[in-house]
Amino acid sequence: MPKSSTPLAEARFVGDNLALDFINTRYGVGAAERECFVDDASVIAWLRQAEALPDDVQVAPHDLLQLALELRENAEELVTAAKLRIATEVHVINRVLRSGAGIQELRWDAASQSYRVFSARRQCDAASLLYPVAEALVALLTDTPLDLVKACEAHDCTLLFHDVTKSHRRRWCSMAACGNRMKVAAFRERKRAE
Repeated sequence: MPKSSTPLAEARFVGDNLALDFINTRYGVGAAERECFVDDASVIAWLRQAEALPDDVQVAPHDLLQLALELRENAEELVTAAKLRIATEVHVINRVLRSGAGIQELRWDAASQSYRVFSARRQCDAASLLYPVAEALVALLTDTPLDLVKACEAHDCTLLFHDVTKSHRRRWCSMAACGNRMKVAAFRERKRAE
C-alpha cells in the first residue's frame, strides 16, 4: 500500500532533538505509514515549523526534497549504526556539512563596541538549508549518550526520541498519544483477564 502524504500539521516534534524530529518526518507502520516530505515546499514548511529556517528564505531550492530524503535516510542509518556500535556510510551528511556550512567573519559591532563573529549562509541552496539538521545530527552522534536515544514502545509507532527525563525511563514518543493509548490498552487487557 502506498505511503500517504501527511499535512505538515501532523509532523511529529516529539524527539527533543532536531535530527530525531527530522528522522521522524516519516513514521507509522504499514497502511498507517506517513510521509511529511512530499515536495520542496513541504520541506521548507517543516524547517520553518522546526525553527531551523532563516526568516529571509521564501522559496525552496529545486533539489531540496531530494537532498532532504537522502539526508533523512542517511541520518536514520547513522543513528541505528551508532547505537549498534558499527560504522556506516557518511557521504550524504558530509556533503551537507561541507557545502552547507555558513561563512563566519569577524566584524566590529558598534552596538557592543567589540568584535563579534557573524555567520552568513553562502547561498540559498538545499545543503545550506539542511545544514542545521546535519549539525544537530553530528551533535547527537558525538555528544549524546546513544542509550538515551530510544524508539517509542508502542507496537505501531516508529518515532525516535532523546530521553531527557531525569530518571531516563521515558517509554513513549508522547504520553498524550502513544503513552495514553498503551496504558488504556493495558488496563483493558487486565480487566479482561479478571
